[in-house]
Amino acid sequence: MAGLTPASALPVEIRLHKASRTLEVAFDDGARFSLPCEYLRVNSPSAEVQGHGVGQGVLQTGKRDVAITGVEQVGNYAVKLVFDDGHDSGLYSWQYLYELGRDHTARWQEYLAQLAAAGASRDPAAH
Repeated sequence: MAGLTPASALPVEIRLHKASRTLEVAFDDGARFSLPCEYLRVNSPSAEVQGHGVGQGVLQTGKRDVAITGVEQVGNYAVKLVFDDGHDSGLYSWQYLYELGRDHTARWQEYLAQLAAAGASRDPAAH
């Protein structure tokens, strides 16, 4: 999928698959991505996850079983995803969703490496 540009692509379909915990997004340029809820949650564009500046992001742990409970369109440029862990402050622009789909493998490997380096887990902590 090299060469795909997210700048002008618009979604033509966004479908939440609750059983498989994935969000399927199809764009008008033919690109189609199936994005796991956990992946979307740990890559939330919110300040809570990304921080307020470069290098201030907060590593998200224990999100393996997170699910999306709501998808709300925001204007003509984004969706707000509501997660069952209470997180709902990130606005996923069409461009950001496209980038998440296009770069899924690399971003996921980077996340797993960060977890390993921190000695952290994708699994929720036992209570």
